[in-house]
Amino acid sequence: MAKGSHFQANQILEALPPEEYERLAPHLQHVELTVGDVIYEPYEPIEEVYFPNQAMISLVSLMADGATTEIGLVGNEGMVGLPIFLGGHCTTSLAIVQIADSAFKLKAEILKREFDRGGELQRRLLLYTQALFTQVSQSAACNRQHTIEERLARWLLSVQDCVMKDELPLTQEFIAAMLGTRRSGVTVAAGTLQQAGLIRYSRGKITILNQEALEDTACECYRVVQREFMRLLGSRRG
Repeated sequence: MAKGSHFQANQILEALPPEEYERLAPHLQHVELTVGDVIYEPYEPIEEVYFPNQAMISLVSLMADGATTEIGLVGNEGMVGLPIFLGGHCTTSLAIVQIADSAFKLKAEILKREFDRGGELQRRLLLYTQALFTQVSQSAACNRQHTIEERLARWLLSVQDCVMKDELPLTQEFIAAMLGTRRSGVTVAAGTLQQAGLIRYSRGKITILNQEALEDTACECYRVVQREFMRLLGSRRG
């Protein structure tokens, strides 16, 4: 697929100079991702990497008792499969599709070969790694320090940034699992945001009605991460 021909194509691929993109293009497979698709499992060797377009992929920590907590979000600013060029080849987390859309899939060895050339792809992936590390570390602090309402507002804004849409196909059960909290807490927080006119919630769908007010409600973590993504990558994230 020609560069720039897909609506809201992946930002890392879009930022590559023509010569680098043309080396990758014959190997990029355009795929449709559906909700629940597992990109990789904990400790399993990663054989392919994914560059989302408007899909959202969650990086999820799994506990021995089955509890889950989302530790990172990947949208069209990033890539899933960082251990390939970091050298670890696998990770302890689960990568799973949470919002369906398309992505570009690439074999791991081809990504590593291009990364080792030391060009723009390498530079962008290293900057993205730093930005994602900021997101993960800030989320850990957020989960400890801030209220469910603040965290929910932050997380909804982050999802919106990932998929670039105001209407988000999300259930309260899923949100609770990602935030590592009880559904009842999410229900109360979502109700508060809805009563304030910031969101509209119907079964399986949340619509952001007032982004500016939602940002004011969110904790500081949203802007911290957003500023870092802008500084490093020139893209809006939260």
